[in-house]
Amino acid sequence: MADKIKKSNNFNMPVLSVAPMMDWTDRHCRAFHRVLTRCTLLYTEMITAPALVRGGAGHLLAFDPAEHPVALQLGGSDPAELARAARMGSDEGYSEINLNCGCPSDRVQSGTFGAVLMRAPDRVAEAAAAMIAAQPRPVTVKCRIGVDEQVPEIALPAFLEKIAAAGVARVQIHARKAWLAGLSPKENRDVPPLDYTLVYRIKTAFPGLHISINGGVDSLDAAQRHLDTVDGVMIGRAAYQRPYDILAEADARIFGSATPVITREQAARAMIDHARRHIATGGRLHHVTRHMLGLYAGQPGGRHWRRILSEGASHPDASADLIETALGAVSDHARAA
Repeated sequence: MADKIKKSNNFNMPVLSVAPMMDWTDRHCRAFHRVLTRCTLLYTEMITAPALVRGGAGHLLAFDPAEHPVALQLGGSDPAELARAARMGSDEGYSEINLNCGCPSDRVQSGTFGAVLMRAPDRVAEAAAAMIAAQPRPVTVKCRIGVDEQVPEIALPAFLEKIAAAGVARVQIHARKAWLAGLSPKENRDVPPLDYTLVYRIKTAFPGLHISINGGVDSLDAAQRHLDTVDGVMIGRAAYQRPYDILAEADARIFGSATPVITREQAARAMIDHARRHIATGGRLHHVTRHMLGLYAGQPGGRHWRRILSEGASHPDASADLIETALGAVSDHARAA
């Protein structure tokens, strides 16, 4: 299998990444995560190729260069359209273009993309080849181990063989099946059992393919254990809900960086200027602070932090000073404890 992997799409391979998550990993979330980690690869939310190519939604591609390394995730199934969208992303400056073959939502299925593409490996291979030919950035694929009635031990290797032959050098595998009928998107993130050992066996079968494992990884300890077998780890909800626990020490523990670990307070203060700039352009404070609610998760004063930001940031006149107020409440709680 490995001899079918083309080398034309190789690049620097990231070891740790934060998963693309709809309604979560927007530019404000990525700005916050980048404060915590300089090395971890970040992803956009999924942006559909039709929206970019036919819907005039090019503004969705905007991002701050400070977010680098940052990748664009695309949804779609038409090779020509995906190629144009990939070129748009490349021109915008993204470091990677990723094709979503794992999302199980009804809306995505109706567009004939996402996890349903696990049933169409030839179409995915055609799309990936077109995306690679259209622009110079690496093209990657995020997928499941299978969908519905598929037998993952058969379906996943067949899928990977096709896309590897098309030039894809790196994949992110969510180690769960997706049930396209009968389970909600939320249930699809929890109910189907994880099968890490299958992904490990896939790595043995495809030694030349860079494989990141995704699904249920909730700590850096767990990430490091996976890295004994696979090439990379992609963390989703845990990185969003407990961002400091997952990301603050990632550069040191995963990438070997000697840069001092940022404190929670430093991270919060680093976001104040970002929030002020956003508000100055007509934005609202909660667009930024909703991604910061988990900064003090499990810490003394964490409830005060979350409550103050949750209740105050949605007020039309809320300013970035609210972050200072929330920090003060955390400090007061710590002194009183």
